[in-house]
Amino acid sequence: MSLAHADTSPPAAGAPYEALVEVLENEQTRQQLIEQLQLLAQQQGEQTSQDAKEAVPVAEHTATRPSKTKQLAATTRLIATDLGAQFHSLANVTQAMFVDDKDALNSDFDSKEFMHASINLGLVIIATWVLFWLLRRLSMPLFARLSHWSRHGKSKTPVLRLVVGVALAALVDVIAIGLAYTAGGLIATFIIGTTGELTTQGSLFLNAFLVIELLKAGLRVLFSSRYDGLRLLPINASEARYWNRWFALLIGLVGYGVLVVEPLVNINMSATLAQAVNTLVMVVAYIYAVLVILKNRVRLRRAIRLQAEKSTMNASQFSLILLSRIWHWLALAYFSTVFVLTLLSPELALPFVLIATLKTLGLIVLAILLSTLVSQTIGRHIHLSDELRRKLPLLEPRLNSYVPTALRFIRVLIVSMAVLLILNAWHVVDLTAWYESEAGGKLMSKIIAVAIILSISAMVWVVLASLIEHKLNPETGTGQPSARTQTLLLLFRNALAITLATMTFMIALSQIGINIGPLIAGAGVLGLAVGFGAQKLVQDIITGIFIQIENAMNTGDVVTLGGITGTAERLSIRSVGIRDLSGTYHIIPFSSVDTVSNYMRGFGFHVGEYRVAYRENIDDAIQQLQLAYDELAASEAMKNEILAPLEVSGVVALADSSVNIRVRIKSTPGMQWAVGRAYNRLVKQYFEQANIEIPYPHSRVYFGEDKAGHAPAANLRVIEQSVDSALAQQPKRTQAPLTVKLKNNSDTDDAPNEKDDN
Repeated sequence: MSLAHADTSPPAAGAPYEALVEVLENEQTRQQLIEQLQLLAQQQGEQTSQDAKEAVPVAEHTATRPSKTKQLAATTRLIATDLGAQFHSLANVTQAMFVDDKDALNSDFDSKEFMHASINLGLVIIATWVLFWLLRRLSMPLFARLSHWSRHGKSKTPVLRLVVGVALAALVDVIAIGLAYTAGGLIATFIIGTTGELTTQGSLFLNAFLVIELLKAGLRVLFSSRYDGLRLLPINASEARYWNRWFALLIGLVGYGVLVVEPLVNINMSATLAQAVNTLVMVVAYIYAVLVILKNRVRLRRAIRLQAEKSTMNASQFSLILLSRIWHWLALAYFSTVFVLTLLSPELALPFVLIATLKTLGLIVLAILLSTLVSQTIGRHIHLSDELRRKLPLLEPRLNSYVPTALRFIRVLIVSMAVLLILNAWHVVDLTAWYESEAGGKLMSKIIAVAIILSISAMVWVVLASLIEHKLNPETGTGQPSARTQTLLLLFRNALAITLATMTFMIALSQIGINIGPLIAGAGVLGLAVGFGAQKLVQDIITGIFIQIENAMNTGDVVTLGGITGTAERLSIRSVGIRDLSGTYHIIPFSSVDTVSNYMRGFGFHVGEYRVAYRENIDDAIQQLQLAYDELAASEAMKNEILAPLEVSGVVALADSSVNIRVRIKSTPGMQWAVGRAYNRLVKQYFEQANIEIPYPHSRVYFGEDKAGHAPAANLRVIEQSVDSALAQQPKRTQAPLTVKLKNNSDTDDAPNEKDDN
């Protein structure tokens, strides 16, 4: 409250002006006087308002209010008129000081006493600042050590080291400010001026020093220019130095001008001059702020866009790009609002703006620190122990796949809360009243309930999926699970995922307030309609269920389904995926499966039929087959795959050009083909060693006929060469040409025109 109003109110009867001065100089009595005046003003305002309501007719209350444009024009005209009157009064008072006009100045103004008080105040200021500078210099080694620890400490979370280091540095800074404030008060009380009495001028300066230096200490927390490890904002040293200097100058100009110069001028010189000084300080500060904003408009836009390019979230990139384009308009609007509010109501505007600004900066810094902390704690790649990774090999990738989504959700939550709290600090919204209301309380309870449900659902899925993975892993101590176990566990995992997602969705809807009864009934009707319209799908599912109950096949089995033979790679409740020998992947619905031929149940047989020529001894051939089996059964690769001795069925056919002997080898399931390939190789080798002929099919040669039915003559020659080396040098003898006529008929092998190509 300005003291000019106190001058216009006469004191109590018989009280001299010296008594009023003593009341104003004493802090306790001055505060009591202010409280009494405020109470009287409030009572007078309430009475005036009540009288006005009784006097104004009802029709005037219902009259149309002025438009927003007219209100803005009136406010602007009022500010301009007030500024003109203040500067006109400032000129008059300044002129009166030089001509010694007592009417324009306070009647008790004494220039000599004013100069003496100014000198004493200057000494207090110098002593306080020198002490504060010395304390800061003594604290510099400690700041350097804290900065080095913050940047190069051994802790795994750098942001925690940064916060701890900044907090300790801020504590040291606040202690230095407190010591300088205390020492300045002692010097002003016992050394300078009247001993044992703290003057009003000294008290005003010390209070302003405490407030302003605490604000500057907060600036040093954000823009520490000398110590990189004690700077909360992620900017370089030159940028920090520039903005720290700019904000410190602005705070010092407004703070000392409003908290020291204006009250001193009001007390010692003139209330009109004090009000004019206050306005002049705010005008200079506003112009200075506007010039700095316009000067750094492009440079800061580029810096913000560079941060947007580094961001990995689309929402953050969009927000930063938008901020880079409009940041200067926001800053100009902020300083313009502060300037206008200060001119209209300085007693209420300055505290409100200061508190709201401090809250805004604190919330922004806290949001940045929380986001950085979350990124550094859970944003890193999660590493599990070797034992846990061995037992649950898919747990680590699954957890790491959830990290980006969790980071996005937490960052959005942090930003949303920061924005709401900033709006609440500026009284745009009232979060306390909204939360205490019925709608706000219900909404918050629903949001918390849905978040808890989603968290529990995610944890249940991770636990159950990890348990299934534990059962499927052969290195967990229970050994390799069976194919049926693998198939059933995989089907159970898929069914669990669908069931858990459906239940979570329905419970979340019920918590929000949506009645899920009609949804369940509609789902039943829809299921019935789908059942009638998609009978093939229902048949697939039912057949698949019975196939799994009967354990007809499992993943990895070699089966024949629908005329396709291959390995079953994937089984679902509706279909099976088969990879055939050529690598083609087939999806076969269970409704088209009539027969399942599984080659992987219990054991397998290699059934081989081996042909020998008619002139060979059958017993010798069987003996060679047995020898080949003995070598196969003794080999390292196959001895564990053969389950029984060789079964010789004997001669099963007297074919056209061969005698067929059948044998059978019992093997482990799935190895009958490998056993057969290895056994065929050995049979070929043993038959060659025993000179047992393996015949191959004979061919009938046909040379065709002409139109008259006569076949052309075939000129056949048989070249004989002696094995004797001497005769090998003689000219080759040939037989006479032999003419053979072949007719096109269906005679048997006794036909005379047939020629064996052997």
